Amino acid sequence: MSEEIKEPVTTPAEETTATETTPSMDDFKDEISQSFRKLESGDIVKGTVIGVSDTEVTVDLGCYAEGIIKLEELSNDPRFSIKADIKVGEEISAKVLREDKEGNILLSRKQADDVLAWDTLKQMMADHTIATVKVAQEVKSGVVTYLNGIRAFIPASKLAAGYVEDLSTFVGKEIEVQVITADQENKKLVLSAKDVALEKAREEKKSRIANLPIGTVVTGKVEKIMQFGVFVDIGDGLSGLVHISQMSTKRIKTPDEVVKVGDEVKVKIRDVKDGKISLSMRAVEEKDKPQEAVESSGPREYSSGGEAATSLGSLLKNIKLS
Repeated sequence: MSEEIKEPVTTPAEETTATETTPSMDDFKDEISQSFRKLESGDIVKGTVIGVSDTEVTVDLGCYAEGIIKLEELSNDPRFSIKADIKVGEEISAKVLREDKEGNILLSRKQADDVLAWDTLKQMMADHTIATVKVAQEVKSGVVTYLNGIRAFIPASKLAAGYVEDLSTFVGKEIEVQVITADQENKKLVLSAKDVALEKAREEKKSRIANLPIGTVVTGKVEKIMQFGVFVDIGDGLSGLVHISQMSTKRIKTPDEVVKVGDEVKVKIRDVKDGKISLSMRAVEEKDKPQEAVESSGPREYSSGGEAATSLGSLLKNIKLS
């Protein structure tokens, strides 16, 4: 007698799980719709690099055909290297040119850059964004580089914080810049490294001033005499004011009764406020409590009242500047 074969029983929970894990056409409707989307000449598209050869880049556009970017359509930058600068898996934007005989979509990355980059460059100028570029070549009165695929000019006067005598020393060098002109209509992009360098110098100076140890006695040089006091160079690019009331224990009418420009004087760092250094010659003369000397090396001397002396550079050398 044969045994009756029973169908497996499916519980409601199992039916729900099976339904949830089985994909339907609706789950892929966006992908399906995208795959059949017809691309038109002039469209700006995004895709993922899936192949790189010596002469072209293949891009997955998520549609009915793959995109091809020929070497000559990849970049305006003469230093561009297809193998070094394009990586499989990276996402890039490109402009649709046409379809070739094999049905592939021919693209231009550099033409997309011309369309998209200017908006980015204008925003960078508005935001004072700092970018790193590599100088490509020396030209008359400046150098040429590329930013976001666009040829840019850096005037000699904007290459560094100080005067640049030999422009050729910057060729091949990476420098930080800001956009100062982004004129899309005239294809004019001008950058400045000087503005970045000066701002960094200002920030570093603020940090050095903020970290000066109050009470330290230093040897500096009188650099300017005013009616209300004298400015003293204490080294490392820093200067402070000795008010006339802090110049001597004696009553004086004018600062030149005590010092002249170029004199070396000992001063005590009294205070640092709002980026300004307040100094006192009187406090040294009155033999205020000496501070412990700090080891240094440089043209300016610091003294704690004993025999040891140090420079401002050494005093600040272990301070990390932001």
